[in-house]
Amino acid sequence: MTNTAIRTRGLTHRFGAMTAVDDVDLTVEPGQVYGFLGRNGAGKTTLIRALLGLLTPTSGEVSLLGTPVRGGRTPSALWARVGYLVEGPGLYPGLTVLDHLRTAARYRRLPQSAVEEVVDRLDLRRYADVRADALSLGNRQRLGLALALVHRPRLVVLDEPVNGLDPAGVADVRDLLRSLADDGVTVFMSSHLISEVVRLSDRVGIIHAGRLIEELSADRLRTALRRRLVLGFRTPELTRGAAAALEDHGIPTRADSSRLVATAAEAVQHPDQVVRRLVAAGAPPTHLAVETEDLEEHFLSLTGDHR
Repeated sequence: MTNTAIRTRGLTHRFGAMTAVDDVDLTVEPGQVYGFLGRNGAGKTTLIRALLGLLTPTSGEVSLLGTPVRGGRTPSALWARVGYLVEGPGLYPGLTVLDHLRTAARYRRLPQSAVEEVVDRLDLRRYADVRADALSLGNRQRLGLALALVHRPRLVVLDEPVNGLDPAGVADVRDLLRSLADDGVTVFMSSHLISEVVRLSDRVGIIHAGRLIEELSADRLRTALRRRLVLGFRTPELTRGAAAALEDHGIPTRADSSRLVATAAEAVQHPDQVVRRLVAAGAPPTHLAVETEDLEEHFLSLTGDHR
């Protein structure tokens, strides 16, 4: 247990009759960036709150950095080694960026140099004297990240860390989190931006309806993506005719505007035969390509939205 950054066993949490997190076993190794994917309502935030002792799970076990987490009975020394940002930063509207960080530093008995370091790392120098209620959503998020990192934690738990950031800000946070991992810090982050999670993470977990339905390396996730045959047609009528013709040959398709998508091995491996059948059926395609599904489609196929 002591050589893991995050460990859960049988983690379950219910709100009345609704099971928000369902028997989740999770292990995150030190120095990893672990990406946590799930749709709204899938259980991401509930699981994160259980990790941080912000709620007591219905059943199961949680430990961070080898220390059991038991709600209000968790040893306080653990939180000197853990930083987090959950459901947006809790900021005081009338305090400036520096006010927030200096207050956090005093509470944690940190030197002023810790504040200066995190201000520069999160590119907050130009906003140092700006009150929180005057910050943009993206800069409020930057301040929340700074508060999570000011004490140089060994584990960082982040819920939607790039929420509200522009593309340049997303890239900055990506570089920051990668540099933390390179320094041995463990990063656990949830996000709905699938491409960002896979681009940054060493491992990825997908939660759906409270259950961890897939867990694999980012490289393995890329290779797990299915190949598909994409066919384009001049009119919706031709698209429907082509779908019926392929269905007659046992090749199911999915319609997308004036395109058909087929994932059956026969279609992907022998597109020339598919074309011959469609020409014979009077529905010749104007476009044909064998592609690899994107990450969003893979996620939706796992969670039951693609049939």
